[in-house]
Amino acid sequence: MNAALDRLNELIATSTGELIPKEDLATLQKLQEQFASELTALRKKVDALETRQAKVEANQFSTTTKLVGDAIFLVADTFGVRVASPTENRANNTPANDTKDNTQTFFAYRARLNFQTSFTGKDQLTTLLTAGNNIPILTATIGTAMTRFTFDGEGRTDTYLTQLVYRFPLGKNATVWIGPRALAPATFNPTLNGSIGGLNGAASRFSAFNPTVYRPGFDGAGAALAYKFSDRLQLSLGYIADDSKVNQAVSGKGLFNGTNTAVVQLTISPSRQLDIGLTYTRKYYSDNTTDADPAFNVTGGTGSIFARNPFEQNSTTTNNFGLQLNWRATPSLSLGGWFGYTRAHQNRGGDSDTTIINTALTVGFPDLFKKGNLGGIIVGIPPKVTSSDYRNRAGLLREDPSTSLHIEAFYTYRVNDNITITPDIYLITKPEHNDNNDPIWVGVLRTNFTF
Repeated sequence: MNAALDRLNELIATSTGELIPKEDLATLQKLQEQFASELTALRKKVDALETRQAKVEANQFSTTTKLVGDAIFLVADTFGVRVASPTENRANNTPANDTKDNTQTFFAYRARLNFQTSFTGKDQLTTLLTAGNNIPILTATIGTAMTRFTFDGEGRTDTYLTQLVYRFPLGKNATVWIGPRALAPATFNPTLNGSIGGLNGAASRFSAFNPTVYRPGFDGAGAALAYKFSDRLQLSLGYIADDSKVNQAVSGKGLFNGTNTAVVQLTISPSRQLDIGLTYTRKYYSDNTTDADPAFNVTGGTGSIFARNPFEQNSTTTNNFGLQLNWRATPSLSLGGWFGYTRAHQNRGGDSDTTIINTALTVGFPDLFKKGNLGGIIVGIPPKVTSSDYRNRAGLLREDPSTSLHIEAFYTYRVNDNITITPDIYLITKPEHNDNNDPIWVGVLRTNFTF
């Protein structure tokens, strides 16, 4: 603006009748005089902004990296009798001290720092650090993984690298992910449960999404691709291997010879309100022959022990099929759910087969009572072995005798853009799909901080 006004002054001084009329230039000069104070104030503001910009550039964290974080404060307790082991009969074999509610109210936390780095403006390198003391405490105390939280830790209390994944576009319609740490199917597939799962959603691990197709049971290292044919059709596919074994060039480990998962999903959106996901996941688990190896986790840390480990640490292959849907019926109501079918096969020590199912119905209430709040209800059946011909050394069939129900309700109240408070309660009937076990209630009060 200053340069333009200076140029106008030059034109006024040298103007002739053949250029801009002197009357117009005189008018502009009068306007300049009338707005002299405003121009002076504007010049001062520009100078101040330049000073602030120089200060920001001198002290900025990075020219390419943005830091975002979140922290969870958690108070929780369970109410119910400790679950008996699958071979126990409570009336005859369970010790008396196991028939009491021995869990205490506990206070735990989890904090994460997410470094989001972009080199082109369209890509992102995610480096996620986590610290917390929220190990899967309820599994050991109450005796079943059906009580687990979606934000449970990995049994570690130090600060550690949780995820390292790089995402970049490939052409106009494709996106590629590659990462050596915690590249999971839920990273590159739409799970179609956004109104219930997520940081401000339900507390239980089972309620986050279909566990048999989106939870491999290990942290992954590999690559994935999503291709968007149109607004109504998207194809996602990926391959990941166990990142605790992928760096070892020995038999039974490495990128292709060890535990791994391959995923393909077709996401169909007939309208803006309705999304449908058709997913196939193939999982392979190599033999667990040493104490250092983690236990098998075929159903991603959810469901009964028979569903998570159908063949007692013997090499296993599973074919998992998932149907997921989400219908945003109105701006204040969403309906969704999933059905998962798993066929597991024993590769070593026998030739047995097992069938596992899980299902859920979800109801979400966005902006309930106040804009930004969220209410939700989940009713489902955690992963259950419906049929199996595998017997353990004692000759007992590794098959779930009954059916558990998971019933959950939560309400997330948004205090402001950075703080939410979520009371949550869920009930597990017949834990471990065994009617010898009494119902278990889990109560949670969670506060989320984002920054």
